[in-house]
Amino acid sequence: MKYTILMADIVKSGNKDDKQLMSSFKNNVLVINKKWKRNIISPLTITLGDEFQSVIDSVENALKLIIDFEELILKSEYKFKLRYVLNFGEISTDINKKNAYEMLGVGLTDARKMLNSMKNSDNRFLILLNKEDNVMEQLINSAFKIFQYFIDSWKVKNFQIASEFILQNDYKLIANNYGLNKSTTWRKKRSLNIEEYDTIKKLILNLAYVHNHS
Repeated sequence: MKYTILMADIVKSGNKDDKQLMSSFKNNVLVINKKWKRNIISPLTITLGDEFQSVIDSVENALKLIIDFEELILKSEYKFKLRYVLNFGEISTDINKKNAYEMLGVGLTDARKMLNSMKNSDNRFLILLNKEDNVMEQLINSAFKIFQYFIDSWKVKNFQIASEFILQNDYKLIANNYGLNKSTTWRKKRSLNIEEYDTIKKLILNLAYVHNHS
């Protein structure tokens, strides 16, 4: 049977402080597992130290979860980046609903191969759908390239305010919260391309919805 398999690993994890990195990574995995409990068939499970695998109930929810994980990294002001593979593929064994161990299938094997192959690329997102969904697959992957362009352009020092802009669109309120000049805050929002980020995020979510209901 085919399932929505989601795997991810930390980009260039060997270049980072292992103890702090793993603590941050584990914390975000715990938060996401709790928040998305109703939509997770097999929970995000850290398998090889710097990566996780999971099974989600739909492609739509998996794409939402990816964006949520990215925005949680911003909110937490963590310095690591994740590389993701979503593969709609076969799992031949029973699904382990307690953790994503002891499962076999070509879908899992292919997802891991693709995740490893991405280490030679700058792309952090790869979405693999049914063969008959080739056009939708291309659209979603193209949208994620633009999504990555914006979110990776932000420096760690701007993560918190970028996160605030994503959560609420009122720059005047954010200016008051941060004790900033309103015009300065408005310019900051413009320089971070928040409107463009929000547009591509909505596009991904709309594509995910169309795919799920087609």
